[in-house]
Formats: sequence, C-alpha cells, structure tokens
Amino acid sequence: MNQATATQRTSESPAAPILEPVKTIRFLGLDLHCVSYQEMFDHFDRWIADLSRGHSVALINVNCCVSGLLDRKVRQIYQNADLLGLDSMPFLYVARLLVKKQSDRLYAPSMMMETANVAPARNYRFYLYGGSPGAPEAMGAKLKSVSPALTIAGSFSPPFRELTKEEDDAVCKSILASGANIVWVGLGSPKQDAWIERHRERLPGCVLIASGATFDFFSGRIRQAPVWIRKAGFEWLYRLFQDPVRLWKRYTVYNILFLGALFLEKIGVLRLGPDASQTTPTTH
Repeated sequence: MNQATATQRTSESPAAPILEPVKTIRFLGLDLHCVSYQEMFDHFDRWIADLSRGHSVALINVNCCVSGLLDRKVRQIYQNADLLGLDSMPFLYVARLLVKKQSDRLYAPSMMMETANVAPARNYRFYLYGGSPGAPEAMGAKLKSVSPALTIAGSFSPPFRELTKEEDDAVCKSILASGANIVWVGLGSPKQDAWIERHRERLPGCVLIASGATFDFFSGRIRQAPVWIRKAGFEWLYRLFQDPVRLWKRYTVYNILFLGALFLEKIGVLRLGPDASQTTPTTH
C-alpha cells in the first residue's frame, strides 16, 4: 500500500480543477487508485483540458492482475495507464477498509452509466469503439434512453483483424473530427489496453477507457448479472455458469494463481514493480 500524486506530465489549462493526492493500493505490482466517481470526473475534466495528449483508464480485476503476472509486457501496459481503477468488489472492500472509505468500484458498465448521467453538464461527448457490428449503435440507444441529452459523437465496430495503417489513421481522424472527448474502447482484455496505449498520444484531449464486456452487455449479446450478485462480489460465478467452457480457466486457475502470488508479494518474496528498463517514470 502506498500513495501516488495525481499529476500530469504535461501543461494543463489554468481552469482545470485542482486534484488532491490519490491514495493507492497494490495488487501484484499494480498500484490501483482509490477514487470516488466525483474524483474520477475531476480527473476527466483536467485531462480533457490538456490538449497535448490523451489519457488512459485501465480497469483492474483479478484476471488483469494474473495476466500481468504471466506477461511482463501486459503488466507494463497497465502500469503505464493514467488511472488504474478498482474493478473488483473484493479489491474495493479492502481499499475501503484499509485506504479510503469513499472509494468507488470502477466497473465499466456502471462507469459508463454514471458518466452518461453527468455528461451533458460536463460537456462529455462519447465515442464508442469496439464490439461486433451493430453493438455500438445498440449501446448508444441504451445510453440515450437513460440520458437523452447525451452526445454520442461517433462509433466504430472494427473488423476482426488488425487495421492497416491507412485504416487506423482514418479512425483517429474520425474520432478527433467528431469532437468526442470520452472514448470507450471494447476490444477485450488486454487487447483494448494495448490499443489505448498505442493511440493515447494520437488522441489529445480524449480520455480513453477500457470497457471490456460492456459492449456485449449493453448491446444485449450477453446478459449482465443482477445488481445484488454484483454487489455481493459473485459476478464472476454468474458469468462462469453462463460460459463455463470459455471462462473456467479465468475464474478457477487464475483465482488460485492470484491468491498464491499475492501472498508471496505481501511477504516480500515476489517483487513486481515497474520494469527497470523504463526510463520515464509513470505518474498519475
């Protein structure tokens, strides 16, 4: 457990809100930020005012921690994010108990709804990037039903292949031309986080948020767990019963690996700090 100051590496508008130091809690080499939704929005306002580059949000759960444990490059991508959210009810309970009572769970579907509700007042304009064909449009309709004044500046469902340089350039130009400043990226983890890291510098004034299964939930392709199951911390079990063939490894083997590695980290045997080869420290 340690503290990190929420500072930016670039110049910001004088009108940007003053941000308080952000408390963090470490899980397998990842310092997760213990913030409330209000604090998150204050960060968004400051980042949108910074036109030198875009900023990234990674939402971290047990699966992400173990993926980073098994692949150093994935861990570095998460470590380099500007905000690492607590996307796990057990993580949230520990953070509230030991670090900060006002912490919120930064769970992409809930985040999207919360952000949609405040978007008109804060001048947030959404771009939906990801999902299967038709998914972004279905998501947009759902979001507009709960926040009619929300601006959906644009959307794009990429093909199931790597984009050519020309196609990728066109996507970046489309996002910038749309006037969007909140870009929800749903490509699956960790692919979406890698996409965000590659494009962060190319999308100044944008907040890029890894959105996971939100595109599937909000487009109706996959049924989301009821609220009481999510609050109890058993959404993983609900999803496992929905798709056991695909998810059994994530929710059984990965959970066991996480608990074992976390124990080794806490007693000082396992050290997973930022890679020594990184020359520019990441600040948040």
